[in-house]
Amino acid sequence: MKGLVLSGGKGTRLRPITYTSAKQLVPVANKPVLFYGIEAIVAAGITEIGIVVGDTHAEIEAAVGDGSALGAKVTYIRQDAPRGLAHAVMVARDFLAEDSFVMYLGDNLIAGGIASLVEEFQADDSNAMILLAEVDNPQQFGVAELDGDGVVKRLIEKPPVPPSNLALVGVYMFDANIHQAVNRIQPSARGELEITDAIQDLIDHGLVVHPHRVRGWWKDTGKLEDMLEANHIVLEQLRVKRRGKVGENSRIEGRVELGEGVELVDTLIRGPVVIGAGTRLEHAFVGPYTSIGENCRLSHCEIENSIVLANSTIREVPGRIDGSLLGRNVKIERSAEKPKAYRFMLGDNSEVGIS
Repeated sequence: MKGLVLSGGKGTRLRPITYTSAKQLVPVANKPVLFYGIEAIVAAGITEIGIVVGDTHAEIEAAVGDGSALGAKVTYIRQDAPRGLAHAVMVARDFLAEDSFVMYLGDNLIAGGIASLVEEFQADDSNAMILLAEVDNPQQFGVAELDGDGVVKRLIEKPPVPPSNLALVGVYMFDANIHQAVNRIQPSARGELEITDAIQDLIDHGLVVHPHRVRGWWKDTGKLEDMLEANHIVLEQLRVKRRGKVGENSRIEGRVELGEGVELVDTLIRGPVVIGAGTRLEHAFVGPYTSIGENCRLSHCEIENSIVLANSTIREVPGRIDGSLLGRNVKIERSAEKPKAYRFMLGDNSEVGIS
């Protein structure tokens, strides 16, 4: 099998962060979301991976390189515009050839990886495998309707009146029949070639689509709340690594990972927390479920349940920062104003003054 990772798209739901950064490279527990997907595919024994890229191709290619650092051999496939998931399969035709493949959306996370799912697909006599999860807002996803025997009857993309609450998770497996299907379908009302329509085409032509219900967690990290929840989930599984320096009057509680060269001065960290290399914390409190990137500076402030990207500075903030996503090179410093509560979603190179 081969792997096909989709890393195009504009990431509009994560703006302003994604004005200057690919959404697949926003970090969860200080590692780009995209890397989790690639690592999951490699762990399933698939090392030949194509990555479909769009406008942010240069940034993605710089981060992933040839894939060798992640155990993969990567081929980059350009998509001129985000024209739908089925269109991504079309532009990847030469790379995929006649091989079966797993298609993984680059901004998705799934518990436990996909090794067992790949084995299930390879052992099964199906032409496609879809992953389904129960959601509270199925109208925002592709939705599957099953019959009484658990067989897929139909798939609908973002239906206003969903026939079920079973959403398609962003991992799919296909054999070569999908190539004929994506060429038979027409663009949807929103002008895209939908993978749900292509899978429906397989069903309509008598091919077998196997549904697998996801029992563990799954996250589409397209929104701020989803990013924070994914960060929460990943940090719950944190394995402690201590390479930084815990200075006088500083204390660590729980599971905390300190990168190389981290300095703590009169600081309390209550895990699970991950702190990137070269970061200095002085007279600070870092609460649970927080990820702080490399070379940040935090002083006289408190923060929890947040993600702070590299090279950011937070100083003299009187209230606790909570539930926030701060881009690279952000500065938050005290000013003469007097707000008592703070919630931020700041793009790269932002500066904010706070009293």
